[in-house]
Amino acid sequence: MTATSAPAHKAHAGPAPALGPLRHVLLHLVTPLLMCLGMGLAYMGAFVTPQPHDLPIAVVGSGEQTQALAQTVKDKAGDALDVRTVGSRAQAVDELKSMDISGAYVPDAKTPEVIVATAGSDMSAMAVEKIFTPAAAEQGVPLKVSDVAPTVDDDPTGQGLFFLLVAVSIGSYASVAALGAAGAGMRMRGRAALALGVSFAVSLIGAALAGPVFQLVHQGLWGVWAMAWLYAAGILFIGIGLHTFLKRWTTLTMMVLFVMLNFTSSGGLFRPELQNGFFGSLHAFWNGAGFVEGIRSHLYFGGHGLAQHVWTLAAWLLLGLVITGIAALWERRRRAVPLPPEAGQEQEEQEEMEESVAV
Repeated sequence: MTATSAPAHKAHAGPAPALGPLRHVLLHLVTPLLMCLGMGLAYMGAFVTPQPHDLPIAVVGSGEQTQALAQTVKDKAGDALDVRTVGSRAQAVDELKSMDISGAYVPDAKTPEVIVATAGSDMSAMAVEKIFTPAAAEQGVPLKVSDVAPTVDDDPTGQGLFFLLVAVSIGSYASVAALGAAGAGMRMRGRAALALGVSFAVSLIGAALAGPVFQLVHQGLWGVWAMAWLYAAGILFIGIGLHTFLKRWTTLTMMVLFVMLNFTSSGGLFRPELQNGFFGSLHAFWNGAGFVEGIRSHLYFGGHGLAQHVWTLAAWLLLGLVITGIAALWERRRRAVPLPPEAGQEQEEQEEMEESVAV
């Protein structure tokens, strides 16, 4: 009876070891598959079907005729537009330069005019032109378009700032994976010092790309560098702090925070008035929006609202410092507890995974 049961046991145990490597691979595939799903949902949800939502525009003039035109535009557009009237063209220009409106229409029997600020958003300017073109067509006269805040010639669409955001973001969150993996044996103060150095390096690269390389910035380059440093440092300190607790899930978390939700709400391609309420609401306080809008204000709008955007970046950096401090205390408490051999092997596998995913 014992002789017959032993072979049966061996036959049953044969396939079991093969499940270990398969399970290991499948677990590692969860992260890229979640990235695929998240990127698709975020980018397609934010960018595929841009529609105006309370887009602020103005009709210039006074009297019943101006009010009637503004009301007609509002009735046709519904919730898509926030239509107001302003008394003069100069007032409309002031509101455009303070980014209170996205465009203004100046009725005229011979030369009706649309006033826009493409540095604020090329897409919003195009939307405003599209709204008022039919009004000029009904008069049978050409529509004059005036741009009171144009971008530099080297960045005709103004989207260069968005791609600068992408470059600085990737340099920052990819460095988090490298610091977490290669620097796992270091104490937190060592990793924090490296994060500080990396943030300076990333911001200098960003400033070089924006300035001498692609000439997106023709003046105020040091201000651009300073905002790039604040932005990069915030991401790095949040990342190295989270790594203590999230381990292998840090890269996915950083992708969600600083790619999926960040790029889509930054206003670099579409202003929040052209997006749905979710991404539009994130624009009010997310760090990517603070970076893009801060540089826009600094370069093209005389610093209007710049302090608010700088404080947004500073708040994210402060959050990163707090998370890093908590992580340092946590590591200090656990340092005396030795890791079992299985945990050491798992940590090595985690480091390899993080480096490959970051690439």
